[in-house]
Amino acid sequence: MACRTACQMLQRRLASSAATSARLSSAELRSRRSSLFSEEQARQRALYPRIEKIEVQMQGPGLQGTLLVMNKGLSTPHSCARHLSEWHLESAVLALVDGEAWPLHKPLTRSCALTLLTFKDTNPLLANQAYWRSCAALLGQVLQNAFKDDFTVELLKTPEVPVTSGAFCCDVVLDPQLDSWTPAEEALHSLTRDAQQLIHRDLPWEPLEVAPPVALDIFAHSRCKQTEVEELAAHSTSGTVSIYRCGDHVTLSGGPLVARTGLCMQYEVTALHSLGQGAWGLHRRAQGLSLPQQLQAHHTVWRKLRKRAMKLVEVTPSSANPTAALPSESSHLQDPALPIHQ
Repeated sequence: MACRTACQMLQRRLASSAATSARLSSAELRSRRSSLFSEEQARQRALYPRIEKIEVQMQGPGLQGTLLVMNKGLSTPHSCARHLSEWHLESAVLALVDGEAWPLHKPLTRSCALTLLTFKDTNPLLANQAYWRSCAALLGQVLQNAFKDDFTVELLKTPEVPVTSGAFCCDVVLDPQLDSWTPAEEALHSLTRDAQQLIHRDLPWEPLEVAPPVALDIFAHSRCKQTEVEELAAHSTSGTVSIYRCGDHVTLSGGPLVARTGLCMQYEVTALHSLGQGAWGLHRRAQGLSLPQQLQAHHTVWRKLRKRAMKLVEVTPSSANPTAALPSESSHLQDPALPIHQ
């Protein structure tokens, strides 16, 4: 089985070499990836042709004894929240299904015990980790779409950094034509505005577990993402990799994301640092700062957090152990190399 999987991956890599020779625009890439996502999503839903019922035992404050009868393979933790209250629907960030971290929009496939997680839980660790990871995914989406088609953008594997680092991160390689470019403050403001537009649209992060060959096909035009697929598959106990769609943007993720972009209320892109030459070209680290809707900060506190978030986050093995909570309340540009609004 392992040999067959490896052969399939190799075949996909060879096929993708031909695919990369035909350069697609950013819009064409987004459309292709989103279409393949929809096809696989439809295929998986078709695995449940008949409506089967499952029992979901709700857990958490005020929910003891609450039993929901839901549809196997169709209902999600978000569907369950809709049967509870507006507060649960708006506050839920992530779920626990029999103790396992579970995205809110991922279908339930068995009877289970379900806990809805929020940022104000006694122990918000899992919610905070998912939030920081989601903010980085949002930044990657902005970077992927912000530049004119004359310039390529290659998203690298997103570093997993703790909240205590002061900023979430997204590593990227821009077109070689931009190697000498240093973004001005207005460029960072432009990226922030693009992110805020996605936040105001309140888009869901749709999760999908796929076999490695499917992921390789989706990212056939990205050498870096294909390598990341193989790394994730090699460490996956289920033999699948996790991908997410936000709007028409499809991305890989090493862990669960929160339910929707609208949870990222305060959000700012603070820096774009050069990391030097790497395997894919000049590596850069985009950084940002965000607080969720339920944890807004006073503007004086925000300024202090923002100043810290501008400093380069050094990623080390020890920094990849996020254990802290989030801080609580205490236009087209002139240069054609700069990001532009779509």
